[in-house]
Amino acid sequence: MKAVVYDAPRSFTVREVPTPEPGPREVRVRVIQTGVCGTDLHLHEGEFLAAYPMIPGHEIVGVVDSTGREVEDLEPGRQVVLNPNSSGRTCAFCRAGRRLLCPHLAGLGSNRPGGFAEYVLAPLEQVFTAEGLDPDTAVFTEPTSCAMHGTEVLRPAPGSRALVLGAGPTGLLLAQLVASAGAAHVTVAAPVAFQLKTARALGLDATFEMDRTDLPGDIARLLALTGGDGYDIVIDATGVARVIEACLPLTRSGGTALFYGVAGEGDRIQVSPYEIFRRELTIKGSFAEIDSFPAALVALRSGRARTDGIITHRFPLEQYGDALDAVRGDSSAHKVVITP
Repeated sequence: MKAVVYDAPRSFTVREVPTPEPGPREVRVRVIQTGVCGTDLHLHEGEFLAAYPMIPGHEIVGVVDSTGREVEDLEPGRQVVLNPNSSGRTCAFCRAGRRLLCPHLAGLGSNRPGGFAEYVLAPLEQVFTAEGLDPDTAVFTEPTSCAMHGTEVLRPAPGSRALVLGAGPTGLLLAQLVASAGAAHVTVAAPVAFQLKTARALGLDATFEMDRTDLPGDIARLLALTGGDGYDIVIDATGVARVIEACLPLTRSGGTALFYGVAGEGDRIQVSPYEIFRRELTIKGSFAEIDSFPAALVALRSGRARTDGIITHRFPLEQYGDALDAVRGDSSAHKVVITP
């Protein structure tokens, strides 16, 4: 089969590799398409649990191709999505029900072969039926599950006012789920006009076109929209350090800032401990997901999380480098997918 293979950070080729054979409780999936996201840019640089040789790709939708002898009720041809993440299940965090904090976390597309390939293997426990979902919706299951986990971490209070910084695919999914979880008003702020147009089409309450070359001005204008009070919830969905620094000034006293976007491992920001103390601010982090696939599928099937119009670019495996470039710097790109 063909696959994208990294031998070291920033060093990849698209080449023939052996087609994997499923073990007793494994499922081999023929990949329909796999989403490309900002995390893949971090993996390209050797961050985010990358282990070599590496076949990246973790937002996977495909059809069952072959199963191990102990797998039942998953016949070939059924459309499925794959939860990329698993834990060791024996550490103190796993035993306490917080598997995402497991020091032995494993992920398809980071330290196990992933979905930028014609076929991928997954343990039965990580395979979820996606029959009836359009593949262009099903491919969003993993990012929707991450957004679902972020919403669970956040626990928005009914009637709260929320601000999401960033209108990328995951920002729009998170904004929708925060709204359905109880926030009374959700504003999405970003510098890309067509992404904000998509946000409005998805039913979000308000949008704000940021400058980002003048963040103090952006902060002032966003605060003015609240009468100067700020937002009960401010979410960074960009991973950009200087944008993350804007979260606390935009947060209402007593409110919560959620760091959701994937920042670089070496990035640093400055915050005022006195401001956090005096205004009783809460800072939370939300990292990936591990148990949120069932809830994500329900949200996609019910329309609570909509994905209409978000996919803008498709590339074959052979143009994986072009796909990365599109995610990295093409202002016309929103969601990019690889179609083996």
